[in-house]
Amino acid sequence: MQRVFPVLRILDEAEAKGFYVQGLGFKVDWEWRHEPGFPLFMQVSRDGLSIFLSEHEGDCKTGGLVYLAVDDVDAFFLETQERGVEPETPPMTQPWGQREMTFRDPFDNRITVGTKVEEGK
Repeated sequence: MQRVFPVLRILDEAEAKGFYVQGLGFKVDWEWRHEPGFPLFMQVSRDGLSIFLSEHEGDCKTGGLVYLAVDDVDAFFLETQERGVEPETPPMTQPWGQREMTFRDPFDNRITVGTKVEEGK
């Protein structure tokens, strides 16, 4: 069970859903507004990873970074390419033993996706 939930600031619900749901393959778990027309707070998830997305100005600023550990970064890359989303940096094996790529959402938040590289590969 995930016990830490990163929060990223979003500025537009439609753009956020376009990027996270249609682009990266997350699903919307739930949405909350204090009243109709108020800022949105929602949770998106995929493969056991959840992120809170918030339009609330006081929650955080744009320009955040989250790291998503996945089973296969290259499969994630191919899936997002099929969805029409290109990463800012393609999958690369890093000296610290991770294969990683980074996306930038429409609000200048970075999402780094990585897989631990097995020794000898």
